Amino acid sequence: MSAKAEARQLADDELLIVRTFDAPVALVFRIWSQAEHMSRWLGPTEFTCTHCELDFRPGGAWRACIISQAYGESWMGGQYREIEKNRRIVYSFAWDDGHAQPGIETLITVTFAEQDGKTVQTFHQTPFISVEARDSHIGGWSQCFERERTYVETLAREIRP
Repeated sequence: MSAKAEARQLADDELLIVRTFDAPVALVFRIWSQAEHMSRWLGPTEFTCTHCELDFRPGGAWRACIISQAYGESWMGGQYREIEKNRRIVYSFAWDDGHAQPGIETLITVTFAEQDGKTVQTFHQTPFISVEARDSHIGGWSQCFERERTYVETLAREIRP
């Protein structure tokens, strides 16, 4: 069965994207918690993640850079606020210029739940300063999660007997 995707807005300053992956919860959680996995799927389709460092613990920082021919380097980072193994990650997110000049900070909550042997991942980001800013993230995150789906489902097939 193919992955099911849903993107909708809760309010003008919120974004919610739900995806279902044919992979166990522990594996989906793991690819969010380890840089060597996250760097394989982070960023929209035309981007490559060239830098990814995660201090995956509450209070720990994360930082990454994605790059494309059309847009050049895009740096981002933040801090982990809450981590509940295999269930939930809460972290801050801000774009920066690569020299630690952060933009407006948003809060991201990702939850993971098992349903019929698959993982339902719910991604929530808020607040956005405008509807346009929120909407500009829908396509990028959706492409990113499609890359995540391809990556995690490939890993899941490799580990299943």
